[in-house]
Amino acid sequence: MSEKIHTNCRACGHGGCGVLVRVQDGKITGIEGDETHPISKGYICLKALASIEEVYHPQRLKHPLRRIGGKASGKWEPISWDEALANIAEKLGSIAKESGPEAVVFSHGTGRDYFHFMNRFSNLFGSPNYLTNGHVCWIPRSSVSKVLGLGGLPILDYDSSPDCVLVWGNNCIISNPDEYVGINLEIALKKGAKLIVVDVRRTPLSLRADIWLKPQPSTDLILSLGMIKYIIDEELYDKEFVENYSVCFKDLQSHVRHYTPELVEELTSVPKDLVIETATMYATTKPAGIQWGVGVEQNVNCIATDTSLMYLVALTGNLDAPGGNVVFTSPPTIKYRDFGLSEKLSQAQADKRIAGQKYKMLALVNRSPPYAIWDSIIKGDPYKVRALFVAGSNLLVARENSYRVQAALEEVEFLVVSDIFMTPTAEYADIVLPAATWLEYNTVADYWKFHGYVFPRRKIVETPECWSDLKIFNELGKRLGFKGYFWDHPDDALDYIFEPAGISWSEFANMPYLRGKVEYRKYRRDGFATKSGKFEFYPASFKDWGLGPLPEFEENPESPIRSPHLLKKYPYVLITGSRSIEYFNSEGRNIQSLRHHHPDPIVEIHPETAKKHGVNDGDWVKIYNLRGEASLKAKLTESVEPQVIHAEHGWWYPEIESPDHGFNISNINVLTDDRPPIDPLMGSTCLRGLLCNIERK
Repeated sequence: MSEKIHTNCRACGHGGCGVLVRVQDGKITGIEGDETHPISKGYICLKALASIEEVYHPQRLKHPLRRIGGKASGKWEPISWDEALANIAEKLGSIAKESGPEAVVFSHGTGRDYFHFMNRFSNLFGSPNYLTNGHVCWIPRSSVSKVLGLGGLPILDYDSSPDCVLVWGNNCIISNPDEYVGINLEIALKKGAKLIVVDVRRTPLSLRADIWLKPQPSTDLILSLGMIKYIIDEELYDKEFVENYSVCFKDLQSHVRHYTPELVEELTSVPKDLVIETATMYATTKPAGIQWGVGVEQNVNCIATDTSLMYLVALTGNLDAPGGNVVFTSPPTIKYRDFGLSEKLSQAQADKRIAGQKYKMLALVNRSPPYAIWDSIIKGDPYKVRALFVAGSNLLVARENSYRVQAALEEVEFLVVSDIFMTPTAEYADIVLPAATWLEYNTVADYWKFHGYVFPRRKIVETPECWSDLKIFNELGKRLGFKGYFWDHPDDALDYIFEPAGISWSEFANMPYLRGKVEYRKYRRDGFATKSGKFEFYPASFKDWGLGPLPEFEENPESPIRSPHLLKKYPYVLITGSRSIEYFNSEGRNIQSLRHHHPDPIVEIHPETAKKHGVNDGDWVKIYNLRGEASLKAKLTESVEPQVIHAEHGWWYPEIESPDHGFNISNINVLTDDRPPIDPLMGSTCLRGLLCNIERK
């Protein structure tokens, strides 16, 4: 029997692309893009095509495992699901009784489509400690939106044909991030939209731009403040919005008064004429939208930069405007935040959140910075965390300062990891649970996003003994005494999610999507969810926290300006974290087709810099700094400036059978840092703008 099934991909953490899966006699034989999908419009990437290999991979975890011997011993015994869940429930229950639920930390990876189940479980369990990579990815933007009372994250409205697109720290043609798929930008450009790109690297997208700005790493805030000043001084702002729908405009005007084009050029290396041209083009071309990414969030000025970009959107009248940045209405479902039952976490428990009082905007989204979690495990500060439950996250490779992560994994009393493969992180676990792939269970795609859609992700095949994380938390929740809040089967929860729409999961599974009502400039009717009811260019929360209209610019801790004493030994600026089309963070290194296409970790070096060190194209190079070293393969390119070294992230070696799978050989997070000074509100760390040196291996 042959059939073709509509579903939605989650081969990367962003997920959401529409696909058609071909099935022959119960086995997947092909995956292709769905041209009718309103977001992806037929686009499909290598990761999606490789999902077939993932499902049928011979090295998949297919049974729960219990570790035998010491940490990272590499010795395991298979156990049943009943044994695994019983052991986990007993251990977590005893820790909660002895040390309080806060002694257990729950963690997941980027964009997982089951985190609403983890939220529900952790809140019922009573732990306020939740660990993700959100402090450096997407969460800052959504947190700023919350502080500004926007009702959601303003998304660039490609469907209304923007005439100008400002892409800032986001190589969306490669990364296809979150609510966006790069094909939508391609369509806008084909229609004639002007393109402005802010990126320190020369990318194919930057070469197509009408204006390309290359600020020094981590100086994006200065550039945006200079644009705001020029727009205000030249009265290019939307006077109708500012006068009728905002407050504190004069406070912002005063805050940016020093950021002249000349000062911006001095501090960012962007020529003053380009600063003026960019501000003018963005402010006067209607409609215009900004699409920004993690490139502006992975430094100490994360929240200030995100806030300044929101100000640019509002100042120019592009907030909630067709073709601008729109706050789309959610579809008629139970909101994922409500599904998470945050009200079940008492205030007394919430007050125990690690570093919750220090990083106030991170606490708004119920998270803690990683370094504080590691301190609690290693040092018992402010109390001892005894257990970690990790789902779909390779912490040892994906988090900053990998040796600190390793120390925490070695120290923590009880570690549970749910994953598809045995990763370096899973090797440190006490119990490993075999997870299902996105093709093996039913769920709601894009449930957590802000574009106003939800899509059905349908179960295509089944691998015995591999459970979805939805099922894991559903069953574990019942074992820990929360039976009234979980379901007989996870699919029953999907029926609950669609109660507001008056449909069942089985009905939704055969629909293309649900979408909220599309409305523009809703603030004219509803105002903003702020104390003033208007857009606040000086947020009340910032006032309460003793800040100005924006947090002040702060140099990265290892910048040439702040740390000149390090320049002799580490003369280059290291940037990390950009995406490749083949991999999503640390995923995919064991998929043969992806490794064939991209076999080695790459470091980009300018030819002039390479010549100084005797490095030829294709040589293996050691990158090193204060914290460690990593070996990557040199790609000589003028895509980076001579003083900049750009290294890929996420590398480990599944083919190495040692217990740690060579996690520290090419892992650039051995060089990154997680310790303060970091962003004072979000706890964001510097993944771009560190100092390093190189030498030929």
